[in-house]
Amino acid sequence: MSKQHWSAAEKRRLRRDAAKLVIPHFASNAELAKEPKIFVRGKGCYVYDLDGRKYFDSFATLLTTVCGHVRSEVTRAVQRQMEMLEFFPNYVDAFTVPLIELARKLAELMPGELSVSFFVNSGSEANETAMKMARQYHVERGQPHRFKFIARQDSYHATTLGGGSVTGLTWFREYFEPLLPGCVFTKAARDCDRPAGMDSKTYGRRCLDELEKLILFEKPDSIAAMIMDPIPGSNTGYPLPPEGYLQGVRALADKYGFLLIFDEVQTGFGKTGKWFACEHWNVVPDIITIGKGFTGGFIPLGAAITTPKVADVFQKKPGHELRSGSTYGGHTTACAATLANLAIIEKEGLVENARRQGEYIRKVTQRLYDHPIVGEVNGIGLLWAIKLMADRQTKKSLDPKLGVGSWIRDWCYRRGMILRNNGDILILAPSLIITRKETDYLLGMVEQAIAAASRHFWKR
Repeated sequence: MSKQHWSAAEKRRLRRDAAKLVIPHFASNAELAKEPKIFVRGKGCYVYDLDGRKYFDSFATLLTTVCGHVRSEVTRAVQRQMEMLEFFPNYVDAFTVPLIELARKLAELMPGELSVSFFVNSGSEANETAMKMARQYHVERGQPHRFKFIARQDSYHATTLGGGSVTGLTWFREYFEPLLPGCVFTKAARDCDRPAGMDSKTYGRRCLDELEKLILFEKPDSIAAMIMDPIPGSNTGYPLPPEGYLQGVRALADKYGFLLIFDEVQTGFGKTGKWFACEHWNVVPDIITIGKGFTGGFIPLGAAITTPKVADVFQKKPGHELRSGSTYGGHTTACAATLANLAIIEKEGLVENARRQGEYIRKVTQRLYDHPIVGEVNGIGLLWAIKLMADRQTKKSLDPKLGVGSWIRDWCYRRGMILRNNGDILILAPSLIITRKETDYLLGMVEQAIAAASRHFWKR
């Protein structure tokens, strides 16, 4: 719908029908009761609502629009593809040229030997597929007893059945249990959690010792894979791993013969200042899952990418093919759009921009500690989180009934900035195209909001 202006009656009907006819993803009835937010257009880091109000989006449209909104390069690529062949399924023995070209590009960009892609529609499906891939890999190699998955507490991997089963956050699981059998959890292994006086390397070793004890308790030959996010996502505030932890996990997977899956749906494609988060530690998994910023948000697409060693068991002879698929996985036009998105990232040096802006954010956010309610600031590149606390020294949480994080979010929204919060964790994860001026605006707005919250709740 290209319409730019709506009458008052049309706006009322749109808002009414939004609330009545659509169940939003992760809906909040409390927020819907205030008034549905309806956005109609975007440009760069900004979006505009039904009333024409402009907002800076500090969460990159749910971590997707890494190159910003409305890129003519992508529009032209989509139009060209739609005029030639809008869609043909990647089914049985059929391929399209954009899909093959995208697979080539991913093989070029991926770390290590990761080079063989299975295309799906989303990051959730990518994680679901990675789990199926790991399970069948062991079946094909004569080890059907390897069915268990190790995951981490506080990590999010999807709301599908398999992905939800390895999600270590109670809120996403509690209504749907029992989930898949054989999913066990180790501790989160966040460097910010290490005890006072303990160095990062020692804490990493402690976390690895606990993981190995879990492996031995569950019996190593029953484990298919460990799935983990090298940097956990926005739900827990982008905590970095302790020193040596990722390298140690890789070593344990090799020692006990299970596959290592890295979920880089949130962290991939430049968000951390490298193409993939795992590159900061020079650790390569057996399977990596991607989505979100992969496509720039233009058309849905995701993928699970593995090594020739793993892929070979599915490709060597008839009867051993990977038993997974969907109608639109690897959608022709989605592949064309994604190729154009990746070209923009490379042409405009956006991975390097994320690194530079991240270094600047790291320095500037230190002044946030002048506010007593700021407990921790964690992050890297253009993925940052500010944890609000009642007491920084003891890490005592704020009373959740106060709703301080949500109050700050609403304060920013009224002033023209979309801020994501997970309770009292404030998330800063803008598009990779953000400029220094926009970074200053973002940081200044957040600091003003924190100061305003302190005055509002504690009369400081």
